[in-house]
Parts: sequence; C-alpha cells; structure tokens
Amino acid sequence: MTRIVIIGGGPGGYEAALVAAQLGARVTVVEEEGPGGACVLTDCVPSKTMIATSVRKQALVDGTSLGVHFTGGPDGDVGGAVADMPVVNRRVKELARAQSADIAARLAAENVEVVRGRGRLVEPGTVRAGDRTIRADVVIVATGATPRVLPGAEPDGERILTWRQMYDIDELPEKLIVVGSGVTGAEFAGAYMSLGSEVTLVSSRDRMMPNEDADAAEVLEEVYRRRGMNVMGRSRASSVKRTADGVVVTLEDGRTAEGTHCLMTVGMVPNTSGIGLEENGVRLDRNGFIEVDKVSRTSAPGVYAAGDCTGVLMLASVAAMQGRIAVWHALGEAVQPIRLATVASNIFTDPEIAAVGVTQKQVENKEVDAKVVKLPLATNARAKMQGFHDGFIKMFCRPNTGIILGAVVVAPRASELILALSVAVQHRLTVDQLAHTFAVYPSLSGSITEAARRLMSPLTANI
Repeated sequence: MTRIVIIGGGPGGYEAALVAAQLGARVTVVEEEGPGGACVLTDCVPSKTMIATSVRKQALVDGTSLGVHFTGGPDGDVGGAVADMPVVNRRVKELARAQSADIAARLAAENVEVVRGRGRLVEPGTVRAGDRTIRADVVIVATGATPRVLPGAEPDGERILTWRQMYDIDELPEKLIVVGSGVTGAEFAGAYMSLGSEVTLVSSRDRMMPNEDADAAEVLEEVYRRRGMNVMGRSRASSVKRTADGVVVTLEDGRTAEGTHCLMTVGMVPNTSGIGLEENGVRLDRNGFIEVDKVSRTSAPGVYAAGDCTGVLMLASVAAMQGRIAVWHALGEAVQPIRLATVASNIFTDPEIAAVGVTQKQVENKEVDAKVVKLPLATNARAKMQGFHDGFIKMFCRPNTGIILGAVVVAPRASELILALSVAVQHRLTVDQLAHTFAVYPSLSGSITEAARRLMSPLTANI
C-alpha cells in the first residue's frame, strides 16, 4: 500500500486525498486551519457567499426599473432595504464551517486521516506535524497562499483589513477604500457598494483588472461608475494610516482618499517559507512559488505540489486538478498533463466575467490567428425581460476550420454560461457544431449559439 502525506487541506490537498484513497493508497492530510483550508474557511467560499448576498440586494434596487418596488420608499425606490452585516457575516462564516464539515465527512468516509497542525518537510519522504513524524512514499505540498502585505499599510484588523478579516467587523463600512483593482479588489469593491458602502477603488493601472479582457473590464468599470463608485486610477498607494475615526490612503502621485475602512487587495504570497522545502531539494522561484512540471512534480524526488503555492493559475479548480494529476502520476495511473488553455475562470462581480481559452490580447499580438465576434447582451430577449443591459458574448475560432479557441462572457451567472464554451474548447468543437445545437428561447445561452452562427459567416473578419 502506497503511503501519501499531503501538507495542506485546501482544494489541491483534499481532492488529491480523495483520489488517492479511492485508488487504494493510505492517506494522511496535515492541515492547520481545518478541512477545506483557507479556500473554504476564509477565502473563496466566504467571499462568494457575501457576494451572492450583495447581488440579491442589488437586484432589489434594479427591480424598480421593472415596476417592482417597496411601498413607502421615496419616489418608489427600495426605501428600507438595508444589509444587516452581523447577520450577513454570521451566515458567511456558518456556511464556510458547514462546507468544511462536509469535506471532513467525505474524507472520513474514504478513511483519509486528517491531522490538525502545521506540516513540515523533514526530508523528501518524511513530514513532521507537531510532535508526530509521518513517513511517506509520496508527499504532496498544497499549502496555498496568504494575502500580501504592503510596507506602510499593515492590516490592524479594525480599520485596515485584508479580505480574511472583513467578516469580523460588525458594521457595514460607511466609506470603504479598496486598494488594488485586480480580481479580488473588483469583487469586493462591487459587493460592498451593492451592500450600501460608499466605495473608492484605488487602481495602479489605467483601468480595472488590467490582466483581464479589456472589453469586459471596460463594461464592469462603466457599471461601477454608474452605480456611484469612485475609481482612482493610474497611481499606487504609498501608505495607509489610521486617523481618529477612520483611515487616509496616500497615493504616490500625492492624491489622498479618506474613508472609514481600507481593504487591502494587493495580491498573494505563497505559504512556502519555513516548512523545509528548499532544504530538501524543492526548488522555488524568485517569488517563493514552488516550481512544478505539467504533472505537478517538484525538483525533489517523490515530492509533488498543487494549488496556489505553485502560482499556476491561482484558482480552486486548477488546484484540485493539479492535486488529482499528482496522485494519478505518483500511483502510475494514466494521466493527461494539465492544459491551461482549457481552464475556465470566473470573476464574481455583478455582472460576472467568465473566460476560457484564447484571449483577445493573444489574437491582437498575432500569437493566434482567429476570427472573433462580440454579441452585445442587450440584444438578447431574455436579458431584456430581466432588465439586463450590460455585457456580451465574445467568441474566437480558427479562420479555416472554425474550431472554437476561446470565449469571454460578461453576464449574470456567466460562471454557468461558460460551461458550454469550455466543453467546446476542451473537445475542439467547431462553430458549425455549436450553431446547430438547440438553445432554449428565450435564454441568455441563446446568444452563445447566435455568436457561433455569426462566426460561420465568411464576412466575419480575422483579427
């Protein structure tokens, strides 16, 4: 029986454990925070739960344009609808704990041993957790990452916060300054604005989410500004200081922003220091991420790594797949190396932004030859019925064969709509095949088949 020890119980760790147990290995997971790790307990699950609440509240506001409103509100507005943050935060944390408990139960059902503590690699085949030393044939490191802290803007848990601390404040921030306009910053800024905060978003670049599809980022920024967000672009935050009753953020260009709270969303750093990796031959890059190949092997024999600690697309779905691939490879199963070009991602803003495959930037840089079509969501009958005006379906295909290379969806529940396009990219379907597939009418997914039909036209230009 192969003995596998996994350091870290997040998606990369617990998914690897489940596969290994099902294949007959003896598995121990060493986890410091609890089953599910930070992803379930403090990051992905809590944030998306809170965002779901904010979307529901925003729908109340948007409902007035459909003829639905609360009685007694001024001019037919929502009126008394407010976010009860103690209730919201309690539900967020309870749901996270419940999800962790579900994972623990699943691991127990598969006879996976869970050891609570901080794991350390003593040598390639030995892990220490507290006073316990565990021998292993295979070690998988899945320790995740933690919010990056800027010098001069250290979180205090009261007024200057990371997103892991937001669920412990009882009041809704009256004036929230979000430093960092990447995916996490955009998600939290939009959510708290919908919950009722006055939000200022500090962006170091010309636009929000500079690493995402430019058309999608432009739509989202337009929506945010229309809803009242103050976006301060083209300057980095140099310091964040407490004041008598709030915070003041000073930018490198001399501008300042004052608020009651400041949320720092300036990236992640891997949890790889102090756990014996480099001492035992595990090579790290200059930023501290573990270097792995396409089957999750590290430079040390018998040691694999998965998840955010590798820096390979910091997504829970990618972490889980890396973990599964590590187990399949270690146990001699048939395995297909991870294909990043087929990974679907989603940004849980309102509207959501989902993407898979080839990007607009790759096409514009002539890295990929493709035809493209962008179909505004505003022309979709279902979108009109539901009062959605912002968003689009963008699709890329090869000019001659029509093979679908990628797509971007900006829409409510884009995370659900992207699946059809992910299947198309994964299995190299053509626009003809997608165009001949029935879509419900009326539906948002109807715009996907419509985009495919437009790409079938010889008049659609290559870019």
